[in-house]
Amino acid sequence: MASAAPFILRNDAEGVATLTMNSPASRNALTRSGIRDMTAALDAIRRDDSIKVVVLAGGGPAFCAGHDLKELRANPDPTWTRDLFDSCSAMMLAMTRLPQPIIARVHGIATAAGCQLVATADLAVASTTATFATPGVNIGLFCSTPMVALARNVGRKKALEILLIGRPLSAVDAATAGLINMAVAPDKLDETVYGLARAISEKSSKILAIGKRAFYEQIELGLSDSYAYAGAVMARNLLEDDATEGIDAFLGKRKPVWAK
Repeated sequence: MASAAPFILRNDAEGVATLTMNSPASRNALTRSGIRDMTAALDAIRRDDSIKVVVLAGGGPAFCAGHDLKELRANPDPTWTRDLFDSCSAMMLAMTRLPQPIIARVHGIATAAGCQLVATADLAVASTTATFATPGVNIGLFCSTPMVALARNVGRKKALEILLIGRPLSAVDAATAGLINMAVAPDKLDETVYGLARAISEKSSKILAIGKRAFYEQIELGLSDSYAYAGAVMARNLLEDDATEGIDAFLGKRKPVWAK
């Protein structure tokens, strides 16, 4: 019997790793094995100094339709389902804690946990043909875990509207709400996504990692604690070789040469 196709396809080019969810027949639904494969791919990238940016994409007509409902119905054991959602949450945290920035490239539907992937990515660009939703409320399964990332991207009233009604949101409305950075014409999607990736890849990997971690750490703190934490981070950042090089290059009106 032929082995199943891998859920994640990885392609590296010029410091950018593209991870493509590869289950088009299921609209790239997140199965237990798929979550495991995604987590493994993120772990491999974490240890790969050649990668500076990650693009997360979906193969076929959809970005990601969320969890595989057939798999959920086939495994009613509460221990099994709790492990599934814990594993998915760990994967989302791995995205946030990955040193390299992640850009979601969204061309079709991104629903439930698929919408959570978009909200968890550091940046997100969508085709104007894409739609977003947390429709679990419509089938009696409130999107509680997608809610965590959604509520950290859009305002409370808008987040609750999306969660309580379950109605699809257009790419333009998603950009207005702050769920994605921008909505672009379908034929401009790759140009825009990889243009952002190239712009980020020109920066110091070490400084990008410091900045990404600091962003997510400070955003969960109170205002005064955020300033205290950020000030300490900047003071340490100044001690980095790439900070010295970057400042000297700016003052010398030349392009910096990063250590990595």
